Amino acid sequence: KAKPKLLSDNGPCYVSNELKTYMKEDLKMKQVHGRPMHPKTQGKIERYHRTMKNVVKLNHFYHPEELVEALEKFVNNYNNRRYHESLNNLTPADVYFGRSEKIIEKRKR
Repeated sequence: KAKPKLLSDNGPCYVSNELKTYMKEDLKMKQVHGRPMHPKTQGKIERYHRTMKNVVKLNHFYHPEELVEALEKFVNNYNNRRYHESLNNLTPADVYFGRSEKIIEKRKR
């Protein structure tokens, strides 16, 4: 199972000692900072945000609850059902929960 990490830029809210301590002690997560002045480092999350924004912009939400529901569905689909080329056509959940090798072996048969 992959250990979760937070990939962030170097904005003030991400380089504070408070966040560093919280991540390490409370969440037991590692924080990784992108290289300054190197936007490609943030490419995956920027792509995720662009995909999510497209879903939001293509719909009309009349109540906040509708937006929350749509975002929950988007996140569930993105993480559990949508295959990602960058992950060998696996879902992020497959990779996170350590199912990658088993799935790839099964495909080879």
